[in-house]
Amino acid sequence: MLAQVMLIFVAALMLALAATPLVRRLAFRTNMVDRPASRKFHTNPTPLLGGLAIYAAVILALLLFGDRFYVHQVAGIAIGATLVSFLGFWDDRVALPPVLKLLGQMIPALILILTGVQVAIFEQPALNIALTVIWVLFITNAVNFLDNMDGLSAGVSAVASAYFVLLAALSGQYLVGVLAAALLGACIGFLFYNFNPASIFMGDTGSLFLGFVLAAVGIKLRFPANVPAVTWMIPILVLGVPIFDTTLVIIARLRRRVNPLTTAGKDHLSHRLVRMGATRREAVLLLYLLGCAFGMLAIFVSQATILEGLFVLIATMIAGLTVIWWLEQQPPAQRNGEG
Repeated sequence: MLAQVMLIFVAALMLALAATPLVRRLAFRTNMVDRPASRKFHTNPTPLLGGLAIYAAVILALLLFGDRFYVHQVAGIAIGATLVSFLGFWDDRVALPPVLKLLGQMIPALILILTGVQVAIFEQPALNIALTVIWVLFITNAVNFLDNMDGLSAGVSAVASAYFVLLAALSGQYLVGVLAAALLGACIGFLFYNFNPASIFMGDTGSLFLGFVLAAVGIKLRFPANVPAVTWMIPILVLGVPIFDTTLVIIARLRRRVNPLTTAGKDHLSHRLVRMGATRREAVLLLYLLGCAFGMLAIFVSQATILEGLFVLIATMIAGLTVIWWLEQQPPAQRNGEG
């Protein structure tokens, strides 16, 4: 398993390094660029379409070097990821209404369920289906929301993917390992061009793709020796940064009585860190470190009893809500900061 995982990681890394300059030129030729605005940090038009390079690197690495025995298991994830990437590309092109984007993501989520990729916690199938849809939509959009600073979404996704690779090795799960390794390689390759100062953005094409595949990997991860409740704490912790950031944004915007889906603003955790004095690079690196801390907790929980796992989850939730409360007590000029 280790050799295969390493091969797919290297393949995805090399493919992303090679493909990103190509899609960058394509973005300029087709005028697929993100122009500066008051709520954005970049000052020059920056090409989008970086997500196409990430998508191509992951899919090609899996097709070229993945085990054919697992192709049918990857099919549902790959089809859903392709659809959600197309939805992101469409949004990058014409700026879809948020509600339409959310409805469009329902189809890929249902494809996962139809191909057997779904939550298995409850005895009632309807509850498992509902939780699967909620999980996929939330994580997909959380990673999309997180894409608000150079290198942030790609780097946090890389950290999460690295921990999924480690957890797959601990549980002997080949499929999770190769999927996460492909994501890890593609994200690192893309980061060479996307870290501050970025020469290309992934756009919704990339952020929706990363969020969808990470959500699917979280569903596929299993620790048979543990009860389902403990197993499900693990992907929640691995994806703690996008989950925390989205929760913070939703609470902040609801407190201001605005729609969290349709209202944009500089109220993400990264923006708040910058207003507290961090540079943009420092803010991004701090969130990488936070992702590593969540990942270490996930590894601990993977070997924990149900009581130990519940203690970690409850303590993490209390700490997270306390931080959100503290952030929301800051003066309005520091807290909101919308352009």
